Amino acid sequence: MKKIIGIALGITLVMGACKNGKTIPENEKTTENKVTMNPIYYKKLDVNGVHIAYREAGNPENPAIVLLHGFPSSSHQYRKVLNALADNYYLIAPDYPGFGNSDFPSTDTYTYTFDNLAKTIDQFLELKGLSEYALMIQDYGAPVGFRIATAHPERITAIVNQNGNAYEEGLGEAWATTKELWKNRNAETEKAMLPVFSLEGLEWQYTHGVRNPEVVNPDTWHLDYLRLSRPNAHKVNLDLFYDYQNNVKLYPKWQQYLREHQPPMLIVWGKNDAFFPASGAEAYKKDVKDIDFNIYDTGHFALEEEGEAILKKMRSFLNQHL
Repeated sequence: MKKIIGIALGITLVMGACKNGKTIPENEKTTENKVTMNPIYYKKLDVNGVHIAYREAGNPENPAIVLLHGFPSSSHQYRKVLNALADNYYLIAPDYPGFGNSDFPSTDTYTYTFDNLAKTIDQFLELKGLSEYALMIQDYGAPVGFRIATAHPERITAIVNQNGNAYEEGLGEAWATTKELWKNRNAETEKAMLPVFSLEGLEWQYTHGVRNPEVVNPDTWHLDYLRLSRPNAHKVNLDLFYDYQNNVKLYPKWQQYLREHQPPMLIVWGKNDAFFPASGAEAYKKDVKDIDFNIYDTGHFALEEEGEAILKKMRSFLNQHL
């Protein structure tokens, strides 16, 4: 009996050392089923009485990247970046006040302008002790990020730009109703903006211009709809839509920053974006010399459909410049 058991054990060990008919090297035997994942931490930091939620991943000793989200999203839009790049970089993705999991203070206590959003995020980065970092910007991330960059040009090591506009030629046809709001804010022009907040309108923002809508996670627009359904959310976001005209007025200042400081820039742009078409990406070539230029056949949230290609480009670009 002992002899039979010994033979069976030997057969088991031999079979365990093989896979698909091939012998597994000794150094792989203990790790073949091991899965390495980069943990993401979900934290909050008090910034002048407003709790700013943020996602954090990677070793703080590594080069830092600050990920600034767009409308109507939150740090959730950068989940693929956080998962993929935390092995080599320190990643921080904050939610603006009124967005994501950050506090949604009343308009009686917080002014919802892009100046103030940028001020809050700048203070957040100060509290985090970040003195040098790359920026990743998308949509609203551009006006927030460029305000921070022009205030602290010495801190910006590089810019990853995914449909973050800084040129008038980059404002697409989808701005028509917003421009009417700028001309005359009243009940009629505000009402014309309301479809943006509907579930169908939010889904359109994520799926318009993509080749295959089935690759876009529907949790994205459902999360946004939940947050935009909170009391006073429409009013706050209409305030920001109205204030966006002040971003346009600052475009020349941001362009001057680019010309003078020449931050290395990676462009990863969805060309079918109705808000910020590819003409906005092309415009950066006028002012930035060190530019890695990439256009994708997708929409506003290019990471949803082209995440793999964009992340590959990001890793190559960041390894070169950080």
